Amino acid sequence: MDIIISGDQIRYIYSDDLLGLTNHGTSTVKRASHVEPDDNGGWKADLGPVGGPILGPFKKRSDALEGELTWLTNHGVPTPK
Repeated sequence: MDIIISGDQIRYIYSDDLLGLTNHGTSTVKRASHVEPDDNGGWKADLGPVGGPILGPFKKRSDALEGELTWLTNHGVPTPK
């Protein structure tokens, strides 16, 4: 897991395992991507909210989620626009 601290901002990829982090002070959750079914029965990960590409198609939703996580991690957990 990557936690990026920049000034008064802390960014990380949300996981239910990190629920305790949102219990201290004010927090805002912003969507970094959209994992959705495509028109052919597959899945895609649209990273547009962070200026990224659309990944896919993937056969399984779990593969799209893994692709999403890998891209976000490899790109330093970018801030959604």
